[in-house]
Amino acid sequence: MYDEPERTKRWEGGYERTWEVLKEDESGSLKASVDDLLFKEKRKRVCEHYGQVRLGMMRHLYVVVDMSRSMEDQDLKPNRLACTLKLLEYFVEEYFDQNPISQIGIISTKTKRAEKMTELAGNPKKHIEALKKVVGVACSGEPSLYNSLSLAMETLKHMPGHTSREVIVIFSSLTTCDPSNIYDLIKCLKAVKIRVSVIGLSAEVRVCTMLTRETGGTYHVILDENHFKELLMYHVSPPPASSTSECSLIRMGFPQHTMASFSDQDAKPSFSMAHLDSSSGPVLTLGGYYCPQCRAKYTELPVECKVCGLTLVSAPHLARSYHHLFPLDVFRETPLERIQGERYCQGCQGEMKDQNVYICTVCQNAFCLECDIFIHNTLHCCPGCIHNQSDPHLGSNL
Repeated sequence: MYDEPERTKRWEGGYERTWEVLKEDESGSLKASVDDLLFKEKRKRVCEHYGQVRLGMMRHLYVVVDMSRSMEDQDLKPNRLACTLKLLEYFVEEYFDQNPISQIGIISTKTKRAEKMTELAGNPKKHIEALKKVVGVACSGEPSLYNSLSLAMETLKHMPGHTSREVIVIFSSLTTCDPSNIYDLIKCLKAVKIRVSVIGLSAEVRVCTMLTRETGGTYHVILDENHFKELLMYHVSPPPASSTSECSLIRMGFPQHTMASFSDQDAKPSFSMAHLDSSSGPVLTLGGYYCPQCRAKYTELPVECKVCGLTLVSAPHLARSYHHLFPLDVFRETPLERIQGERYCQGCQGEMKDQNVYICTVCQNAFCLECDIFIHNTLHCCPGCIHNQSDPHLGSNL
């Protein structure tokens, strides 16, 4: 237990002279220093997340939410639980926007127990509804890391080898009540290649440090609500694919949405297989997506067929996941003075005003910082490269 490397604690080191970072300009304003700090932070996030690293396309992720007594603390407004649930709703939407063929599940832990709020599924509405239902639920008792991780492992260890197996623990308490030795469980998690990351709401806990270090995850303690949101958004992008992950062909179906006409006498309403897990009850509909292998009907995609197990997706879902396999290169940072001719951004067509511009290494077009972040975070492809690959005859006619 005491093999953690020695390091200087914050209170043992010297004082951080944070006020020396801010410097006044000639007019006595601090705006230039603040803008420079914001600029470096934005650029740092782009460089950290993007590069020649192959990311996983298909992810299976469980989010463990601590609902113990400590979640009623009001250092986050109105309290830790309400703030966490609000940010998780946003996280679920962003997760499926960037990982449309992945799945997520939610586990809650309190009073020394753990239970599943939602099973692994690819429907964001289902998870958001479950999060909204527990907004007013009372927090009580202590959490159990052991029970939560065991519950997640029982499902994740059966997932295919070509997918990533992840757990994110939002941990508020400083204690955990476990029925057995958690260090033995950590060895099991490592053996089945489950990556566990922890976001702490109180302070650093040694068992969480050991857990994340052994499984290859990350451990951070939040500073405030904005920092909490940034740490959650960090997990929207998939982790780098392991070199030992299996490479195999995946069977997928691409059903088209069909809708029967009311004038067709042979058209008969039918149930959807998706309503088997719905608490709202079955609903008869005339249209839907039909599995090309067994003809089971579903109302939305993506989904895994409950009859034959075929993964059903649409072509846009697969296209939006393609950038994880081949991420866009980081643009080369160049001083504005080196740009010859007109200094306009090729993205927004605005005049370059920052001290640095960002040049695509393929098409050599220059972009401003905001366009650089938008291209890497949302667009995932260079507009200049797309324009150069267009039909040359079409370009000459224009």
